[in-house]
Amino acid sequence: MSKSALSVLVVEDHGFQRRMALRLLGELGIAPVLEAADGASALRILREREARSGPHPIDLVLVDLDMPGMDGIEFIDHLAHEQLARAVLVVSALDPALLHTVQTMARVSGLRVLEAVAKPLTKAKLSNALTALRQTKACEEPPAPLEITEAQAREALESGAIEPWFQLQVELGNGRAVGVEALARWRRDDGRVILPQYFVPLLDAQDLLDELTQRMLAQACRYKRGWDREGLRLRLSVNVSASALDDAGAADRYQRIVREAGVAAGEVVLELTESSLMADAARGLAVLARLRLKGFGLSIDDFGTGWSSLSQLSQVPFTELKIDQEFVAGASHQPRKRAVVEASLDLARKLGLGVVAEGVETVEDWQMLAELGCATAQGRLIGDAVPGPELRAALGRWRRPEH
Repeated sequence: MSKSALSVLVVEDHGFQRRMALRLLGELGIAPVLEAADGASALRILREREARSGPHPIDLVLVDLDMPGMDGIEFIDHLAHEQLARAVLVVSALDPALLHTVQTMARVSGLRVLEAVAKPLTKAKLSNALTALRQTKACEEPPAPLEITEAQAREALESGAIEPWFQLQVELGNGRAVGVEALARWRRDDGRVILPQYFVPLLDAQDLLDELTQRMLAQACRYKRGWDREGLRLRLSVNVSASALDDAGAADRYQRIVREAGVAAGEVVLELTESSLMADAARGLAVLARLRLKGFGLSIDDFGTGWSSLSQLSQVPFTELKIDQEFVAGASHQPRKRAVVEASLDLARKLGLGVVAEGVETVEDWQMLAELGCATAQGRLIGDAVPGPELRAALGRWRRPEH
């Protein structure tokens, strides 16, 4: 994608700063650029653009938060709900904590949010933001089909089209690969790969999540057994559905699956999201205790994204804590995120838990985690999830980085 292919709108009430942003964009090869002096005018421009050209959201909106009339926060809310933009770059001299809150709000609303840029805007800051936008667009998966039926999702599960892909987990101290997380992917006949958020709700509606869990566990264990034979010993992490906590027979069933694959339960970590535990831990404690008794590791996934983390940690026999990517990504230069990471690591140490940091995307975040004593990391910096037959190649790329 060429530089000029990006469509950009600058929303800034200060005339000089708006002209400066337009000039910097021009120097970076972005032209022509739309401009507006306030939120209401910007919305009118975007709505007219949509009426004229159809539903093609503008690539990027640069917006200040502190504007007269409609402030930037209200404006971003409109952008999200009307799907008028693909991404937002907040340019503001306001408190970094407020900027982070706005970023989170926009992401929840479905907008891609680039790292906030503090005023004054410079060519270097703008260039970095545009590079991040292009990289994200380049690696973005094709859009999911508009229509996926429950019957199609069920057929995909039963036919084996939904399969585990694997993302490496490596030690921060020496970069050695120590594990993989199995992540469900649906590879369609046309080659398109569909992510879980598109098909898991359809399987959930048919009470098929436990079936999905069992299939992922069985297939992932078969891959692991093959790697073991080749001398590649990697701990295996598999996500477990909340519905499994309601079934008293789940522990025996999972034990049977790993035994039949020739894998030791002690080399398998079952990941449970904090949100699912909030609803099910009280009645599922016996299942969780029996899983630990059989040797499985238990990991609390997405730690910190729920409202009862400490309660769950005090009740459930976890062996591992996974720090959610929401806190890891960008923590090297965002003090509040770093504080959450530090507190999570300290808590894990005191409880004797292993720690995996998710969403490690930059060398700076890697270095910060290493300095703080985090043991293990996974994320785009190390490598995206790949099909089982391609894991060796992914491991080779990690061991011999191009840079």
